[in-house]
Amino acid sequence: MSDQTKGKFSEKHPPGSKPDPELAAKVREKMHAGRISCAAAHKIARQTGATPAEVGRTIDLLDGKIEKCQLGLFGYRPEKKVAKPADSIDSELQSRIEAGLSDGRLSCSAAWQIAEQLGIGKLEVAAACESLKIKIKPCQLGAF
Repeated sequence: MSDQTKGKFSEKHPPGSKPDPELAAKVREKMHAGRISCAAAHKIARQTGATPAEVGRTIDLLDGKIEKCQLGLFGYRPEKKVAKPADSIDSELQSRIEAGLSDGRLSCSAAWQIAEQLGIGKLEVAAACESLKIKIKPCQLGAF
């Protein structure tokens, strides 16, 4: 995003795009100072039956900012990112990450699935990816 459009997330979408009114109301309820956490956005998706992408699009169209990525990749203050490279990586975790790659990247949803399958935290998957120099992309909410 250029400096001119920074914070104008609605400009990522075609001109005239409008959010679903009911979904927008739910998002606004959870927004504070124009920000909403990743966890709150995903909770809205579960509660409403919307996809995370639909909730993310709604947040964009409201020019909201997503914070506190559950993988620790963005939205923390002051350091922005809290995911740090892991000191060591379990071989099963590494195998699952490598098996889940698409174009050399691991999707956010695949990272979540790996964490669930292995019974570990999402941050642990992100830390392993940091060590392996693997980018996690795309975001389920469309943030990256």
